[in-house]
Amino acid sequence: MKKYLIIYKPFLLFLGKFLLTYLLLTFVYECYLSQFNVDKFEVDGFTQLVAKQSKDVLLVFNQNAFIVPNINESSVNFFFNQKHMVRIVEGCNALSVIILFMSFIIAFSGKARTTILFIIGGSLLIHILNVLRISALCVLIYYFPKQQHFLHGVVFPLFIYGVVFLLWIIWVNKFSLYAKKTVK
Repeated sequence: MKKYLIIYKPFLLFLGKFLLTYLLLTFVYECYLSQFNVDKFEVDGFTQLVAKQSKDVLLVFNQNAFIVPNINESSVNFFFNQKHMVRIVEGCNALSVIILFMSFIIAFSGKARTTILFIIGGSLLIHILNVLRISALCVLIYYFPKQQHFLHGVVFPLFIYGVVFLLWIIWVNKFSLYAKKTVK
């Protein structure tokens, strides 16, 4: 047994750091969400920010877009050209994706400063791409309503998780302590 612990020590350390970070960040996020009363249809501030920024992206391009709180559930209704297109719920804010991203980076950590900067930069990139994703999704659903399931359920998740995967590859190959050991 001791032999296997020695052989698989790098993997076990990675797994332990990943799980600990993921559970800790998820707990903090759940504490944040618990401040909002779902029974009163309150929407957390970050989800509201994502909805507002997604609307603002379309306004920059002189598109007719607006958002209103949903009175029947915890979400924000997004309108494009006077038509209700989507409802933005807590799961649309990409914070769970950012938590996953951060957990992986910390598990494969590098130098502290580099790790922190990569986490900040990667999280900002994921956030910006998520806002653009929601804006584009509204426009595409408006023009291609029959493709809503494909766009929302396949194309855009593939895009956002593909970006996260590419960030992970860049991190592991360029900045993590693992990359430094394997380069020699």
